[in-house]
Amino acid sequence: MQLEFDTTVIVLAASLLLLWALGLGVLKYHQMSTSADGAAHRYVDIAHRAALMYSFAALILAVLAQFSAWSVPVDLTAASVVLLFFVAAIAGYTVHGIRRDTENQFVHPVPGTHVFMLLLIIGEIGGTAVLVAGFVAEQF
Repeated sequence: MQLEFDTTVIVLAASLLLLWALGLGVLKYHQMSTSADGAAHRYVDIAHRAALMYSFAALILAVLAQFSAWSVPVDLTAASVVLLFFVAAIAGYTVHGIRRDTENQFVHPVPGTHVFMLLLIIGEIGGTAVLVAGFVAEQF
């Protein structure tokens, strides 16, 4: 069975997120094995877990897109917004973990952190809501 183009792109993104998560697992292992306390930096741990969870969340987005009433461009746009914020969050966590520059990025946030978080909330919930609505419209 041939998947729709949007679904194919989203499944590929999920696969790349999973590969990223596995790479972060290697970084986590390295930090654990070379630290005095046997622990990776908090944000390496967060990045690893987030990438794993987001890779599987992306598969749900793919299923919603595959069985959506909306057009391929609408579904792909909605999913791309969500995926963009997944990637941005993992990248931010990874940078903090490699730099070991904070234990909590909200204690002394860089300018724009709260605006980014607001956009992330709107983008992730909004994009997912579009896909859920398309799924519901098609299936019910």
